[in-house]
Amino acid sequence: MAVLCFLILGLFSGWAASYKKGDNVTLYVNKVGPYHNPQETYHYYTLPVCRPDKVHHKSLSLGEVLDGDRMAESLYVIPFQENVDKKTLCKLTLSEKQVDELREAIEELYYFEFVLDDIPIWGFVGYIEESGFLPHSHKVGLWTHLDFNIEYNGDSVIFANVSVKDVKPFPLEEGAGAAVAGVGVGGGSMTVTHTYSVHWYKSSLPSARRAERLRDYSFFPKTLEIHWLSIINSLVLVVLLLGFVIIILMRVLKNDFARYNVEEEGGCDDLDQGDNGWKIIHTDVFRFPPFKSLLCAVLGVGAQFLTLATAIIVMALLGMFNIHRHGAINSAAIVLYALTSCVSGYVSCSFYTQINGQHWVWNIILTSSLFSAPLFFTWSVVNSVHWWSGSTQALPATTVLLLLAAWVLVGFPLSVIGGIVGKNRAGSFQAPCRTRNIPRQIPPQPWYKHTIVHMAIGGFLPFSAISVELYYIFATVWGREHYTLYGILLCVFAILLSVGACISVALTYFLLSGEDYRWWWRSVLSTGSTGLFIFVYSVFYYRNRSSMSGLVQSSEFFGYSLLTALVFTLMLGSVSFWASLAFIRYIYRSLKMD
Repeated sequence: MAVLCFLILGLFSGWAASYKKGDNVTLYVNKVGPYHNPQETYHYYTLPVCRPDKVHHKSLSLGEVLDGDRMAESLYVIPFQENVDKKTLCKLTLSEKQVDELREAIEELYYFEFVLDDIPIWGFVGYIEESGFLPHSHKVGLWTHLDFNIEYNGDSVIFANVSVKDVKPFPLEEGAGAAVAGVGVGGGSMTVTHTYSVHWYKSSLPSARRAERLRDYSFFPKTLEIHWLSIINSLVLVVLLLGFVIIILMRVLKNDFARYNVEEEGGCDDLDQGDNGWKIIHTDVFRFPPFKSLLCAVLGVGAQFLTLATAIIVMALLGMFNIHRHGAINSAAIVLYALTSCVSGYVSCSFYTQINGQHWVWNIILTSSLFSAPLFFTWSVVNSVHWWSGSTQALPATTVLLLLAAWVLVGFPLSVIGGIVGKNRAGSFQAPCRTRNIPRQIPPQPWYKHTIVHMAIGGFLPFSAISVELYYIFATVWGREHYTLYGILLCVFAILLSVGACISVALTYFLLSGEDYRWWWRSVLSTGSTGLFIFVYSVFYYRNRSSMSGLVQSSEFFGYSLLTALVFTLMLGSVSFWASLAFIRYIYRSLKMD
């Protein structure tokens, strides 16, 4: 618990530091990687660049480590409010192999990330020029001079970026043994001099609002200009859909109640004589389903992710995540996942006890491992690929032990405690009609009432409600965007849950009207299939909306996309089940009974 408290405090750190004129502002070098593969990053010092004799790394938070940050001190000396004009950083003698490494990195559009007072600074390692057809010219150049432009207000740094304007790249020709741009080289080596300049500019923006300056500027291109228009269009379509489903369903139910309640006398047991429809299966509709423990585990973990997602969105909406603090949302998600484990244990074991489950201990174990086991397996594969490639996304052993301790010492015990409380506080299952011992035979169903059809309908409609917003989320997670419209995200999230619940109720009604009482698992799978549509969309995004490639990036993208689909399946499946259960209790309780 002390570890979790430490992580929580780390979420809200990262405010601007105070400096006096002439104080050194430490510049940390962080990582490099291909521009089109955001999650394929390597330590900056893996390239043949200027580096100190002994590398000192900065102490990082959990979120920064999960984000692939590996900050280390650099040779740059940046005095506060004092300009520096073309100061030599170092002179390097590059071997032919090192020149080839730089050429390969530049041709793969490697960019670097520095960090100055928690402000990220991005720039490209080199420059590529393609010209002519016959003859074709292919030139590769290395940026050996960087201009740092830093804004300040009072004693605080407000913003910083790097520029190579009016700077000529140092050419890296094929083979290191040739003379290059008048620089003497030989013996398979090349001498390169790295320099830098620093320019300070006064800003009127107070330090408390410096995050606004970072949001306004982006080294990466912005593609979210039409966000509002697309979301409004999606909202209108969803409202029309919900209105249509609710109005039609209410009119049909009103007619059903009027027809079924014509007789003032007769009990619930007489409703199956000479009639058909959902009222005839009243003695079977509350018959408990198979695989009760698995169903309750799905409901429990779904409730946990519903709580976690709501908490993350509300915290972001309240501005509790500092844009300068790398990986703050990652840290919050881990902390909340551990703390909300009690929700999954409580919901699962409570309902399991209500439907006469006997093995509550195994139910708690299944609930605890329903998501954590696939998560561990996926992470093991992805982390192994990162470790094999030398990427900074591979978690160090200390971080792995910390995450394991958070689950073993906090997450799992809270699941057990929640399960015990849920078992002891669980009441009886509230069923308006009693269940007969012998199940009723289910008549043959038309093709449009089969499970696969209901899954297609129940998954597509909620997916269509979030398809526009899903693009912006993918562009943020797997691209270069900074997501800031959390108010819209909260509205879309609420609409997603509403659509899922309404569609589940409608499909459940159609199922019961065909005298099929196997609604328990059907209600979970119908709307839970939204996760399948989300994974299909992730494949579409990978192939048509991004330029990602390579084993490292692909393994992380598809591995965590599968986990995302699983999260949506569990969360929406839980919502749709409770909506269907409430609906069924309502319609059977509304029948007149003696």
